[in-house]
Amino acid sequence: MLAKWLQKVLHRRSVAAVKKRELSFTQHRIHADELSFAAEKVIKRLHNAGYQAFVVGGAVRDLLLGITPKDFDVATDATPEQIRKLFRRSRIIGRRFPIVHVMVGPETIEVTTFRGGKVSSHNELGRIMKDTSFGTLEQDAMRRDFTANALYYDPQQQVVIDFHHGVDDIRNRRLVMIGDPLARYQEDPVRMLRAARLSGKLGFTVDNNTAQPIAECASLLQREPPARLFDEVLKILFSGHAQACLRQLQTLHLNNTHPLLDALLPGAEGNDNIVALALYNTDQRLREDKSVSMGFVLAAILWPWIVKRWNKEKAAGLRGNAAMNAAIAGERVQLDKSWGVPQRYSVVMREIWMLQPLFEIRRGARPFRLLAQQRFRAAFDFMCLRAQMGEIDAEVVSWWQTFQHASEDERTQMIRSAPDQDNSTTRSRTRRRRRRVNTTKQETA
Repeated sequence: MLAKWLQKVLHRRSVAAVKKRELSFTQHRIHADELSFAAEKVIKRLHNAGYQAFVVGGAVRDLLLGITPKDFDVATDATPEQIRKLFRRSRIIGRRFPIVHVMVGPETIEVTTFRGGKVSSHNELGRIMKDTSFGTLEQDAMRRDFTANALYYDPQQQVVIDFHHGVDDIRNRRLVMIGDPLARYQEDPVRMLRAARLSGKLGFTVDNNTAQPIAECASLLQREPPARLFDEVLKILFSGHAQACLRQLQTLHLNNTHPLLDALLPGAEGNDNIVALALYNTDQRLREDKSVSMGFVLAAILWPWIVKRWNKEKAAGLRGNAAMNAAIAGERVQLDKSWGVPQRYSVVMREIWMLQPLFEIRRGARPFRLLAQQRFRAAFDFMCLRAQMGEIDAEVVSWWQTFQHASEDERTQMIRSAPDQDNSTTRSRTRRRRRRVNTTKQETA
């Protein structure tokens, strides 16, 4: 009882100590027309209904940095049920803390109710298990993770509200945790990954007090739900600065904490391995606003892990295609459940992997069947990555590049003149089949 009372008193004092700063347009230089139409519409309707509403978090941070936000989040004092009544195209989601997704045209705005000071329940390690208390704007600012994310922009008044000197930290390119970092990491261990991602993506320095407890708390990530951890890893992969984020993982001592993170770390530097090469290409494509296949990137990241099992199966006597199928089947449970890879990505990964042995066969009807596969192009691009790493002869890549664009007659001629060794697996299977048939005939006779 005494501990609870003391916690409440300290929380009241901490909230009271927070000083609210309102920055005018001349201080922040954010134009209201920089917001998306959907964000403006959501805020205007909430205001018209008598509620407070602000653009919050990363969008405000990015606008201050001169970066165009990818999405806009809104914070309000309206409850999820009240928000839901205002917007026909909306839905309440979230178990730990309910939020509302409001759909406006093709855009989805995430609307959260101001969080209160009281957390409903923690586990034995301090992690927040349930958080359904609503509160004031000041309390909500205390519950945000970093000072750079605790900024609120009111487009109607054109002011930025700052409780924790977040604007100063942004201008000094510094990432600072709100409150006691050790307690905040225990509440939500994923914040450590967020620190690595934001500092790597934005080129920020992590404040010493914010960074110091991470090594001590890193093992807590092993207890996180795989799906939640995977979602945060995806944000790192598709930040456009994946290699810089991975370097921050190492700097903050977050390596050797989870198999999925360990699989990523070879990609931190250069492009001298398939993971690094895939992430380098992904960063380049995202910066050029080109599309990226998540399944393809994940297939490259986890390739060293699957190829090790593939080689083991081949050493045990299985041929290329059978060995690959056995390797994937043997690791499927860990891939889907332990690592939290969603089915929509793992299917693409498996198909890309399963087609790799088939590129070695360039005789008979198999090249035509491979070319007709739905994932052929992705599998071919993946083979090109392997060739850059020296896993595949460049001549094989050149052959398949020509084969794709050749006429039907040219393809037939290419198959006839393909090297015999490419078809050794098929010929050996044929010989074994013929021997079995001959043996059966002799026994029958």
